[in-house]
Amino acid sequence: MKQVLEVFGVLLLIQGVAALAHELTGRLRGWGIVRRIGFLDGYEIYAGVTLIVLALALFALAESRKAR
Repeated sequence: MKQVLEVFGVLLLIQGVAALAHELTGRLRGWGIVRRIGFLDGYEIYAGVTLIVLALALFALAESRKAR
């Protein structure tokens, strides 16, 4: 279970960083899922930050699973 949480955390972290990199620098044009979701138009930065926060929460949850 710990490894599954870590994998999802890494995926969310990559997507969040890609969203922020695209919005702030204009690079990574064909990369990332945030810009492909229509209802997030105009909120890409918020979505990227949210994905990064969720990734950190998953990492914390995975770490707490290890202690048990």
